[in-house]
Amino acid sequence: MAQLKSTCWAATFSFGMALLAGTAPAQDEPFRPVAGTFPPLEEALSYRGELVFIDHANRRGSIRVQGEGTYFRNAPHPFVMLPYGIVRYHGASADLRDIPLNSVLHVRAFLPPDPQTSAVPVLPVDSRKKNSGYSGAGIYPAENHALLLEDEPSYCLRAGKVWKLKEVEIKDHAGMLVASREPKVGGDGKASADSMTFDAATRIWRGRECLGVEDLVDEGIWPASGKKVLDGQAVQLGITWKPTPSGVFTRFHVSDIWLDDTAMQRAARSQTETHKAFIRSRWMAAWVDAVEYGNFGRAIVTATLFGGMDESLYADFKKDVAAMMNGVENTLKHTGGNYGPAHMASRGSILEIKKTDGETPLGSSGIQIRFETDLIVEGIRPGRIVRVCPANWPQVNLPREEFIGDSSNPEDRFPTPAIFPKY
Repeated sequence: MAQLKSTCWAATFSFGMALLAGTAPAQDEPFRPVAGTFPPLEEALSYRGELVFIDHANRRGSIRVQGEGTYFRNAPHPFVMLPYGIVRYHGASADLRDIPLNSVLHVRAFLPPDPQTSAVPVLPVDSRKKNSGYSGAGIYPAENHALLLEDEPSYCLRAGKVWKLKEVEIKDHAGMLVASREPKVGGDGKASADSMTFDAATRIWRGRECLGVEDLVDEGIWPASGKKVLDGQAVQLGITWKPTPSGVFTRFHVSDIWLDDTAMQRAARSQTETHKAFIRSRWMAAWVDAVEYGNFGRAIVTATLFGGMDESLYADFKKDVAAMMNGVENTLKHTGGNYGPAHMASRGSILEIKKTDGETPLGSSGIQIRFETDLIVEGIRPGRIVRVCPANWPQVNLPREEFIGDSSNPEDRFPTPAIFPKY
């Protein structure tokens, strides 16, 4: 248990350090990622909004982006994860399916690397500057291919921030919470405060306990009715959005409050275990750096494993371990998977594990493997995306929506981009 706790939070810390270098997108020239290169984070556009739809099988969905205007009028805006894009939930690795609808997320995204094969609509590069009436500007960014998608606690843990509670106003176990997002250490104390709603369904986590608002009232920490000035207690908040009465157009809602580090660590640990089980059943994603072809289908494949995973998953990739490799589509859906991914996969063993030198860009694990097989499949070519599975991971049959045919037709998706609105 202690080892798991240490691994989880060490991974969170190193993940955060890799991100802090880039904070603002370049504005002079439109930046577009290219295949085979992890894009620099400082070129990404940052925005925030509410998750309103997910198509988890294709790693895409829609976000109601927070802009300059009336939030409730903003139509959902499609996004898709880059093949190496990272999802974080409760300070741990996640899949889109793990994040509840209405969660407010922080996004770092780029223009489509290849507009011809984009899984979501392609917009003019300057679309985020256009005014959308009551919704204002900024709600339809063309940068809709996400490198990083993270909920509020994940964002704060990465950036070294906390929410400091200033005031609560309550009636019938519901009301308003005033808090400011500030650096956990240091800061000038001048951060602006946000007013957010809470209600009886808001979960409050303390150590190993899951409390409700009524418990804080019973303990005398919060009043049964009226206002109380709080002492700036540092917490983490889960933030969502709900329709707001009284003509307020943009106000967010607190779904969860983590009162201490123990509570937050337990949430991260639970999410880590959920994601580890998921990856072991779907395989680790990577892209192919090079292929050395031999005779009669034999080949040695050099591939870089994608980043953002728990360290224990990477530890399963060892020299001389038997493994399988299968081609996947850019949304990471397996190809030729009617009888399970292993049916069409190339089988062999890992010849070498290499940690790349220098700083590891976001999206990359910094780990290269050399994999030898005696029968390479069509989907394993330089620049293509693959999934790799050590022999000790379970072999399962995937649901129909999570695999496609031979990947030769980019329209072979379930469902197709036609589910999204026309722009």
